[in-house]
Amino acid sequence: MATVTLHSRSGSDAGTVELVDDVFGIEPNVPVMHQVVVAQLAAKRSGTQSTKTRSEVAGGGAKPFKQKGTGRARAGSIRSPLWRGGGVALGPKPRSYAQRTPKKMKRLALRSALSDRAAEGKIIVVQDWDFGTPRTKDGAEAMRSLGVEGRALVVVRNGDEVAWKTFRNLPGVHVITPGELNTYDVLVSDYIVFSAETLPGADEDRVDADAAAETTDTTGAEA
Repeated sequence: MATVTLHSRSGSDAGTVELVDDVFGIEPNVPVMHQVVVAQLAAKRSGTQSTKTRSEVAGGGAKPFKQKGTGRARAGSIRSPLWRGGGVALGPKPRSYAQRTPKKMKRLALRSALSDRAAEGKIIVVQDWDFGTPRTKDGAEAMRSLGVEGRALVVVRNGDEVAWKTFRNLPGVHVITPGELNTYDVLVSDYIVFSAETLPGADEDRVDADAAAETTDTTGAEA
């Protein structure tokens, strides 16, 4: 089981945390990631484009000119797709672009994406976002202290409004909750920043914080 450094908000080391092999240590499945990302982007399409067929175009109730004697090709309606201003043949109509993707495939794609970022050393774990009040300046300083450059995906716990407001206006930073973690956002981000609480598969047994170690030493000394 791989370990990464546990950082404080100021960038200093606060211990280590173990990454679950089932989430961060698998062999990335590129075809599955591709299929899931394509489906995710397809689902974002509104599908509201629409063209009028010849039955929907206004006008054309009368025959434009007589059948014979004009030297022109016969025509029955100005609503024909052959005429300027007429209907559109085989044009787009409102539709859904959503693709059905099995849940197991989505989970595998997400684990593959996280494993790929972990292999590149792009997973950062922060002990806690202990912001007192929301300030974008504090969020920018935290990103600099952690060495985060480029696009960053910050995963904050549900209900942590202070952290969300602190990061939401930073350019290149996308803030989500653990339930919103998805393959596309992971792949388009250069760094994935978790807190110890939002790290997938995290529990107290895998978080070896310096503060906890000091508490244990003090307790042992008192005994």
